[in-house]
Amino acid sequence: MVRVALIQSIGAVDPTQGLAHHLELISQAKELGAEIICTQELFKTRYFCNRIDPEFFSWAEEINGPTLRCFMEIAKKFNVVLIGSIFEKRAAGLYHNTAIVVDADGSYLGCYRKAHIPNDPGYFEKYYFAAGENDFPVFQTRYARIGVLICWDQWFPEAARIAALKGAQIIFYPTAIGWLVEEKMAFGQDQLTAWLTIQRAHAIANGIFVASINRTGVEGDDKSRWIEFWGRSFLIDPFGRIINQAGEKEEIVVGELDFSLIEKTRINWPFLRDRRIDLYEQITRRYFP
Repeated sequence: MVRVALIQSIGAVDPTQGLAHHLELISQAKELGAEIICTQELFKTRYFCNRIDPEFFSWAEEINGPTLRCFMEIAKKFNVVLIGSIFEKRAAGLYHNTAIVVDADGSYLGCYRKAHIPNDPGYFEKYYFAAGENDFPVFQTRYARIGVLICWDQWFPEAARIAALKGAQIIFYPTAIGWLVEEKMAFGQDQLTAWLTIQRAHAIANGIFVASINRTGVEGDDKSRWIEFWGRSFLIDPFGRIINQAGEKEEIVVGELDFSLIEKTRINWPFLRDRRIDLYEQITRRYFP
């Protein structure tokens, strides 16, 4: 059994304010008994990728920057595992959307750099981020073996399957997803349903727990670029059932995860056993004309 907390919050005006606010929320999550705590995507600031502006590169930090140092100190103090999503400056002109993982003793376990980078209206991430080359690592923490993927990654079954095959008991998805305000009436409910469905499918197909941590609130500089982040962060068990889910406001979602459900589910639905790996070589092709 492990107690997990997902921190769903509103984007901050600047990184310093955002980090300070999340340290308060991490403390509250600890008081709720959390052993693993995960933040939303790019948690320290507003979701700046809804516009193209070189000024936002000043918000980036190196891996061994203030967020990691702070997380190492807090993780050790509270005996919790911390997962945080940062805007990483890897080298001059090379930036990533990166998740850092810190164990409960304060040690840095490693990072995951977002592999699938969107470029859609309101989500101009290819301007800011290079695609990561991490091969979907799994981290052995004090409380669980965890995979960490990021937002757009959650639509790709291959990434979830690889994390599961590497032994992940939980996949965390730090996320920033919502409606373009002008599209909400026409497509809003269908988009939200699809988002939940695809991640329930990952849990079922792989017999693992899935945790998705979204932001909330309306962000943007003018109405044409407003995004209403829908919140609704959730925890799902290996049978696809929702353990707990947030609403639309700032909230800490807490749930108890019973890892014995992984074995029970996989015995009854042995999808991993029955995979025909001898037939799957073609999956690496881009397209079949």
